[in-house]
Amino acid sequence: MKRRLLLGAAAASTLALGGCASQQIDGYASEQPTLDLRSYFNGTLDAYGIFTDRSGQVVKRFTVLMQCSWSGDDGVLDEAFSYSDGSTQRRVWRLKKLPDGHYTGQADDVVGTALGTSRGNALNWRYTLALPVDGRVFEVQFDDWMYLMTPTVMLNKARMSKFGVYLGEVTLSFTRRAAS
Repeated sequence: MKRRLLLGAAAASTLALGGCASQQIDGYASEQPTLDLRSYFNGTLDAYGIFTDRSGQVVKRFTVLMQCSWSGDDGVLDEAFSYSDGSTQRRVWRLKKLPDGHYTGQADDVVGTALGTSRGNALNWRYTLALPVDGRVFEVQFDDWMYLMTPTVMLNKARMSKFGVYLGEVTLSFTRRAAS
């Protein structure tokens, strides 16, 4: 009984603290350079990333080669991941630009539809990813923030959680290749 009370108190305090510290997209409205997904995610991009667990330990490193294109308000981001353990993965995002800086996104391993909002130099995506771990698949929530630093460089930090409990973060840097 004592253990259940401690676990319940720990979960409640985690949820309470997590709800207090959430940044707002409108705070980036005047930041420059302005992020236009159709311009930035167009052509070939390279990304370099790490996954850190809840203690901050780097558990996985990876690179991503992205081939991106748009037709009007519909975009395709074809991502080829190469992980430090030698494994590979492919994710193809299908994006839709909506009015007022809003976007939707879908991919085979995204549960439902990702919802995004862009203001100034920032984009916030929220979605659930079906994440394979040791032969099992877990549905993990992502609070994904992207910040355009220069016309060619973007930084990305995504917080992962399950049932409101913090699991770790994905940190990425994107670089647009020069058009050839």
